[in-house]
Amino acid sequence: MAKASVSYSCSECGAQTSKWAGRCEACGAWNTITEDTPLSAGPASNSLGASRGRTIPLSDLSTHEAPPPRTSAGVEELDRVLGGGLVPASAILVGGDPGIGKSTLLLQAAARFARSGLKTIYISGEEASAQVRMRAQRLGLTESPVMLAAETNLRDILTTLEAERPQLAIIDSIQTMWSDQVGSAPGSVSQVRAAAHELTTFAKRRGVAVILVGHVTKDGQIAGPRVVEHMVDTVLYFEGERGHQFRILRAVKNRFGPADEIGVFEMTGRGLVQVSNPSALFLSERGDAVPGSAVFAGIEGTRPVLVEMQALVAPSTLSQPRRAVVGWDGGRLAMILAVLESRCGVPFAGLDVYLNVAGGMKISEPAADLAVAAALLSAREDVSLPEGAVVFGEISLSGALRPVAQTENRLKEARKLGFSQALLPAGSKGEAAELGLRKMRDLAGFVSEMFGTD
Repeated sequence: MAKASVSYSCSECGAQTSKWAGRCEACGAWNTITEDTPLSAGPASNSLGASRGRTIPLSDLSTHEAPPPRTSAGVEELDRVLGGGLVPASAILVGGDPGIGKSTLLLQAAARFARSGLKTIYISGEEASAQVRMRAQRLGLTESPVMLAAETNLRDILTTLEAERPQLAIIDSIQTMWSDQVGSAPGSVSQVRAAAHELTTFAKRRGVAVILVGHVTKDGQIAGPRVVEHMVDTVLYFEGERGHQFRILRAVKNRFGPADEIGVFEMTGRGLVQVSNPSALFLSERGDAVPGSAVFAGIEGTRPVLVEMQALVAPSTLSQPRRAVVGWDGGRLAMILAVLESRCGVPFAGLDVYLNVAGGMKISEPAADLAVAAALLSAREDVSLPEGAVVFGEISLSGALRPVAQTENRLKEARKLGFSQALLPAGSKGEAAELGLRKMRDLAGFVSEMFGTD
């Protein structure tokens, strides 16, 4: 019998190597290289609905059979992120910072699904059953027909799931699961990979929807090997700032619906409450127009969202001025500042620049470039933008303004919230009745028209 090869992987970033080392060459972390123990058995047969070694022609698949129906949770924001509801036999991974509300969200979701008729079991590897019941009592969920269990042994969990045959199983969390077939500590790369493989295979074989809770690293990535994110069907991140009551559930991968979709919740004393109109909530504390503030009309997934971009520009006593960003890409901020200085003649040397996306929202689309530039210029010149104006558009390195997608949806959302005009690139398509459009071809023209700076 051939000797099994030994491999090692980093518990911090998941990088694999053929030999042990004190420092990971991929991420630079120390003392994170551990030995991987291979699984004692391969994947179970019939996990994909076919006999081992037998292929099925695509043309032979029946087109008359309807796909299994989705189950709605009764929470519009959660159903939106899932792509319309819970799909049977799907594997979902939910990650988020400690204390952000992952367990609260999933306990509320379990109660909702159980009330809609799904046989649901909630397995906690971090808390005792009595502690989970205390949280359920605080949330007013004690009457929900959810079965609870507290276990970390993967073999016992699979045996229980085989006996109970639930339609939905929630595992909180995957880092606490322990398999006796893998000789390493719980939470290691080998244990997390083995547990995710077994639970995902069980979900496909038995038609059970499985939701896995994953811890995150200091960089915000789900801890453990990245292969876990490839195994599952859907990856959700639960985001939010502790100082804000808003929580955002974001889909970064979804085989059954659109990715980058978001659901907005508000943390209250009775748990998480969905927010049906997030734009109004993000702008609820915005008063009169002040310098350094610009309203950005963005698109998250399929929904338009209006958020406030806040900028502060102040003289610096440091040899290298500060550039602080919250909720946006710091590298893109540096690019916008360089374009303003090089193409528009607006210097930011000797000035500290602070940029914040109000409400704890995180923006990644390039359409926010023009709103950021408007907020920076407004703060630098101490001049407010026009009252009731929204801004969006992409800025190229040449200083030209590029149109962005879904202009019509952005304008409709702005008009619905009472905005009277929009500042956008000249090539943008779409018109909006009762909404004045001011289109600019390049950033230099925008600076000259709005702030009178040549």
